[in-house]
Amino acid sequence: MAVVTYVPRFLPLFFLANRSLPVIVRRWLGYVPSAVLAAMLFPSLLIREKQLLLSYENLYLMAAIPTFLIAWKSKSLFGAVVTGMVLVAGARIILGL
Repeated sequence: MAVVTYVPRFLPLFFLANRSLPVIVRRWLGYVPSAVLAAMLFPSLLIREKQLLLSYENLYLMAAIPTFLIAWKSKSLFGAVVTGMVLVAGARIILGL
């Protein structure tokens, strides 16, 4: 398992170590972390019990909206995480969700 995990990471590093990638490729690669995060995050925010839930009853979605805005405006991972945690905890305590 270690070899299967290591080889796909090592090969591009080995073959591209002394080469410069074109600007367009570097820009495209810059979007990969955001795309992967979105692919992992959105299903857990939008789907509850195998159904699409876009209502105010979806606590995580309601907390995610202001959290995304804070992350976008502040560019702070720490600020976004704290905002999301405070919103979810506050909603659970105050609204009993």
